[in-house]
Amino acid sequence: MSTPYTRRDFLRTLGLGATALSLPRLSAADSAKPKRPNILFIMSDDHAFQAIGAYGSRINKTPNIDRIANEGALFLHNTCCNSICAPSRATILTGKHSHANGKKTNLDTFDASQPTFPKMFQSAGYQTAVIGKWHLKSDPIGFDHWDILPGQGLYYNPDFISAEGRRRIEGYCTDVVTDLAIRWLEQRQPSSKPFLLLCQHKAPHRPWMPGPDHLSLYDDVDIPEPDTLFDDYSGRSSAIRQNEMSIKDHFYPAYDLKLYPPDPDNERDHRHWRNTSYHRMTPAQKARWDAAYEAKNKAFREAKLEGKDLIRWKYQRYIKDYLRCIASVDDNVGRLLDYLDESGLARDTLIVYTSDQGFFLGEHGMYDKRWMYEESLAMPLVVRWPAMVPAGTRISVLTQNIDFAPTFLEAAGLPVPGDMQGRSLLPLMKGQTPEDWRKSIYYHYYEIGEHNVPRHEGVRTERYKLIHFYDADEWELYDLEKDPQEMNSVYDEPGYAAVVREMKAELERLKKQYGVPERQG
Repeated sequence: MSTPYTRRDFLRTLGLGATALSLPRLSAADSAKPKRPNILFIMSDDHAFQAIGAYGSRINKTPNIDRIANEGALFLHNTCCNSICAPSRATILTGKHSHANGKKTNLDTFDASQPTFPKMFQSAGYQTAVIGKWHLKSDPIGFDHWDILPGQGLYYNPDFISAEGRRRIEGYCTDVVTDLAIRWLEQRQPSSKPFLLLCQHKAPHRPWMPGPDHLSLYDDVDIPEPDTLFDDYSGRSSAIRQNEMSIKDHFYPAYDLKLYPPDPDNERDHRHWRNTSYHRMTPAQKARWDAAYEAKNKAFREAKLEGKDLIRWKYQRYIKDYLRCIASVDDNVGRLLDYLDESGLARDTLIVYTSDQGFFLGEHGMYDKRWMYEESLAMPLVVRWPAMVPAGTRISVLTQNIDFAPTFLEAAGLPVPGDMQGRSLLPLMKGQTPEDWRKSIYYHYYEIGEHNVPRHEGVRTERYKLIHFYDADEWELYDLEKDPQEMNSVYDEPGYAAVVREMKAELERLKKQYGVPERQG
């Protein structure tokens, strides 16, 4: 069984410390800053850093996303403020933590009247568009053009909503989103104006339905298992032991594992399955899908697996479908990069690839996100801007998704509002680390009920992580240097008493800095 490759392992491989790596500066001729750069922001949903080649993935390859990292900057310690889809998106738009922008959970409606960076770009004369997943329960504001998926969206033949109404487009969602993005880039007028384009994919969100080009990818290999696939959750508080996102117990056979048709006695699986894209496929799409899964499903049923063998099979089905979805994302990132190259826009375009949060890929026996544990907290971020950012830049200080909006604004020469809680990443991207750069990040998860993840908040420094599950008043402390997989909380160990005091003080300092209400809600 393979050893998981953590971000700390990757840092050690590169020999990096806690500060940004300063690389040779561009020549004076090459470093002339474009007055109004284009910005192309590509965001997938639930793409874990462990499944990106540039982050040292041992389970898949992502050559196009890696190209962005290799030709620009790779952020090694980027994190989200609240590891769940819609709140992360609200944080990115506003540059504020969830309590400050009002979008604490997926159930809340985003207040679209508040300031967002797209509105500021639109006011400054940029052409602005958002295409793909929106998921904020309110119509986009600040965009000249928007074409969004309703809710989570569907993988095959998805519906889109625009100012003109709702329509269905035949095809695979990741491809269609990119088609629409490129069409907007080609048709915008005047083409001389700078643009801000948010291209936002559904993939690889659950239920992990691969595209037609990748249905059989990985059929002939076994994906390495994480060391913690069979975690028994000892050594920690009761919180994680109560999770309902385990590969062992919490997959729906048809919805998650594609074991069609669903058991008629499993009402929840049947309901979820009805909400997948399978029923809206064309006959040709369905024939290709069935051909890819029927023989494998037959072999599984005949094997009658039990115990760890069954868990291993579920892991392989899950991870292969997940990685197949990512293969389509990477292909389409490549299409956008090719368009920028061919249209002559590449040099003066700041291109960003990220995900709305991290994701568990079998670590601790889990899938999904939400927890402050590293696989969920970590948020991939790679950036390319040939006119400003030296190729091969590696940034290992603590960054967070509240920093995205200030970064885009500064890059465009626009003022950053004083109430934004993040900081521009532009100095780091140029190889300069401000002396007062943050040494810790604040995290807060608010949603109740889903996957039985309790509400919690916490603080992370380079070495330590303190988590407070405040409804049960349970605490966990991890020494990430000695225990990067977060297997044993040292909160109650006498030797860490001073660290506990320091981390609690830091947590209170951050809450005061960000204006977090004292009463949890």
